[in-house]
Amino acid sequence: MLDYYIEWVRNLPPEIATALVAMLPIGELRGAIPFALAVYDIPFWRIFVSALVGNIIVVVLLLWLLEPVSKFLMKHSKLMKRFFTWLFERTRKKHSKSVERWEELALILFVAIPLPGTGGWTGALMAFVFGISFKKALPLIILGLIIAGVIVSALSLGVVGVANHI
Repeated sequence: MLDYYIEWVRNLPPEIATALVAMLPIGELRGAIPFALAVYDIPFWRIFVSALVGNIIVVVLLLWLLEPVSKFLMKHSKLMKRFFTWLFERTRKKHSKSVERWEELALILFVAIPLPGTGGWTGALMAFVFGISFKKALPLIILGLIIAGVIVSALSLGVVGVANHI
């Protein structure tokens, strides 16, 4: 099945394939950039922009949809209401002081650090749980994604190799 997906993605234009890989929740642009570098022979800047745009599209959708979807689920399911209430209370109680103190920097750094469990998907979820508005969260998450993209690119290409691909 994975082979089928890889072949399907390889048959798409490189920029679209890179953006689609960047939309996936686990890899995001951190997986899309090395993937595209390994598979496609296109300029690095096209890879970077495609991965960034793909990741941003998902973040925008998540920031728009998380609240209405959670409200709908809580309204129509006692189990979901208990789950979301537990999640919000637990998370806010555990992390609210550090997020309130470092709100902008915390969100940027959380998204920027290229480790498993961080990134645009989780940053959007973090913004939602802590009530950070769409207008405020989106530019912070985008900045974090840009930083993560630069870090992943440098690691993927080697700092000297970046100049050869631009």
